[in-house]
This record gives sequence, structure tokens and C-alpha cells, in this order.
Amino acid sequence: MKTILTALAFAAASFAAQAQAQPATASVASTSAPTADAYTTMMTATIAELLQTKDAAAVQTVLDKLGRAAAAKPADWLPRYYLAYGAARQAYMSKDAELMDKTLDRAQADLDQARKLRGDESELQVLQAYIHQARIMVSPMMRGMKYTAKVQESLNAAEKANPANPRIYLLRGNDFYFRPAMFGGGAEAARPHFLKAKEAYAAFKPASELAPSWGERQALGLLKKIDEDAAKASAK
Repeated sequence: MKTILTALAFAAASFAAQAQAQPATASVASTSAPTADAYTTMMTATIAELLQTKDAAAVQTVLDKLGRAAAAKPADWLPRYYLAYGAARQAYMSKDAELMDKTLDRAQADLDQARKLRGDESELQVLQAYIHQARIMVSPMMRGMKYTAKVQESLNAAEKANPANPRIYLLRGNDFYFRPAMFGGGAEAARPHFLKAKEAYAAFKPASELAPSWGERQALGLLKKIDEDAAKASAK
């Protein structure tokens, strides 16, 4: 059981670490409210930096920039969304259970604030599932049953809010891919979800320039690996 739940938690970390990124072109420089175009440029660069960063200290630097963006545009839910996402990534990078929980508390607080600002419900529910998976990683045996159910609940809510959101199917694919076959997981169980993610990404259009759009690279990469492994197995 511990192996299963830990694998699921690492799966969530994996999709975040491999998320698609755009080249950075600018950074947050002050707490003064920027113009609309300057704000978009600033956020585009900062989001790209967040997605590219794999070191906890470097992530914190990006989170500081996002904190200034949130102060500059307090009515915009997106800085809070990325603050929550970044803090969750930090938690996955930690090996200290107490620190992980404290970091996830910060992530949850920012996610809750994004909800109050009426952010995209489907994207927020996907991120909630990601945070729940991180809670499992802190203590798989103690938290597995509770938080595994919460992960599925959040993904179901995300699908209800917007079934076209490809990140729902990416997360579900990861869930099955990293789960042992004896418990219903494995590559073949994951493949339909990655196929659905591929189709959803092909049709997906972000709601805005700054809206979440990550994940396609990992979905396609894992689908390719599954098919290549299957072809090798059949050739033996």
C-alpha cells in the first residue's frame, strides 16, 4: 500500500517537473501596479521561469516575484494559482515531512484565495488534486485512504466544470501509470487517459495568455513510451 501511494505522489511531482515551459523574457521588478501589457509580459516570463525551475531555492525566488504580482493585481486569481502551484512543487522537493506540510499549507492558502477571486474552477480543482497527492507523500500509510479519495473527488469536480481541460486526463493517466498492475494500474490502464489527454490538448485553447496551459509534453512523452514499450514486448 505504501509503495502504491508513494508512487502516486511522485507521479504528481513528475508531471509538474516536466510541464511545458515558455522562454522567459522579463521579471517582476516592483510592487507598483504595472500597465496591462507590462503585467502580461511580467507574468508570462515569471510563469515560464516557474515551470523551468527544479531547485527549491530557485522556486522560492520565483514565488517572491509572484507575491509581488499578487500585490500589484489583488483581484487577479492567476498569481495566487501559480503561487499555490509553485509552493506545491517546493513541497515535493523537500525530504522533511514537517516542512512539506507547512509548504502545502501555504499552497492551500493561496489556492483558497484564488477560489475567492473566482478563478477557473476546473484548473483550481486539478491543482487541488495535485496538492492532495502531495499530502499523501508526507505519510502514505496514514493518509493514503483519505487523500486518494480526495484526489478523485477533485478530478471529478474539475471534469464537471470543464471536461475539455486536458490536465484532468494527464493526472488520471499518471495515477494509473505509476500504480502497480496488481492494483489496476500500469501502462495499458494509463494509455486511454493519455490518449484522451492528447486529444484534449490538440483542441485546447487557453482562456487567456496567462491561463494554465502546461502538461502536453509529458502526456505525449508518456504515451509514446507506452507504445514503444508495447512494440518492443510484442517483437520478442
